[in-house]
Formats: sequence, structure tokens, C-alpha cells
Amino acid sequence: MKPVEDLTDDEFSHRVQAAVHALPDAPEALQRRALALWPSAGAQLAAAARALTHRVVAALSFDSWAAPAVAHGMRAVRSPTRHLLYSAQGRDIDLRIAPTADAWSLAGQILGPDEQGRIELMCLPGAADPAPAPAVTQAVRGAELDAMGEFRIDGLRGGTYQLTLHLGTDRVELPPLQVGEPTV
Repeated sequence: MKPVEDLTDDEFSHRVQAAVHALPDAPEALQRRALALWPSAGAQLAAAARALTHRVVAALSFDSWAAPAVAHGMRAVRSPTRHLLYSAQGRDIDLRIAPTADAWSLAGQILGPDEQGRIELMCLPGAADPAPAPAVTQAVRGAELDAMGEFRIDGLRGGTYQLTLHLGTDRVELPPLQVGEPTV
């Protein structure tokens, strides 16, 4: 067996993982006593995280379904794909809602200073489900932004959704988003 100083990073990592798996867990009673020593640490960390997060509300600057038809013929027909553009504190949020075979697809890109982040899509109660709605909102989907700040969520049913972007220390909230056929 090689001395620890002569191991490569991969060999060292493998040895540490093997050692961790070989160690038995501490007795459950001892684990509970250890956790009881710091009962408010979790709550304090959560409060600190909330204090560091800035809530930003995005403003709608373009909606392709809101633009009046100016030409006759083919250009006068409203596209089934909806294009929305929002602005929020140095960022532009470009969204496309498109019909698929039996559902809807939401694709977007965040244009701005953020290199990474995630989105959270919440279904507002009673909006997308014909069954009786629960009293609170429930998480529907989430997605990580890729290297280009893009995301995609497929298989959405028509209804009203709340889209929230978690970008660095900012939580960007978009106004309620209508997914489905346009209202005439």
C-alpha cells in the first residue's frame, strides 16, 4: 500500500470513499443528542439565506398575442406560439410557449449577467387541473439553466402558472403566466 503522500487525487478519493463506507453509523440515540446541541442552527441558516436573497419582480415588455394584427392575409393570423419578453434588473427574460401534440412547451433564455441558476414553475390552484384544486400552490416543474442561460419544460397542461427564477442572490418573479389557447 502506497503512503498517502504518494497517492494521486483519484486514488486518494477512492481510498476516502472506501473508508467512509466501511465505517458504521453512530448509534441513533447519539445522533439525536448531537443534533439537539444546536436546535436553532437550521432555522438561523434558513433565515440568513432568506435575508441574502433579493426579490425582484419582472415587468412584461412584449407579448406577441397582445400585438394587434396590422396586415391582412397570412400575417393577420395569430401564431399558436406565444413570445413573451420580460425585463428585471439588468436582465431580459425571453419566453416561448408553443403547442405540442397534446400539451404545451415552455422554453426560455435569461439574457444578463447570470451564468447559472434555476427556474421553478408553480401551477396556481385550479388553473391547470380540472379536478378540485388544493388550497395552496404546488410545485410543478423545475429546471437548471444551461451554459447559454436556456431552459425548457415540456408536457405542460393549459392553465395559469407562476414562474420564479433563482439567479445568484436574486429571486426574480414573473407575473402569472397563462399557458394554453389564446382568449379571443
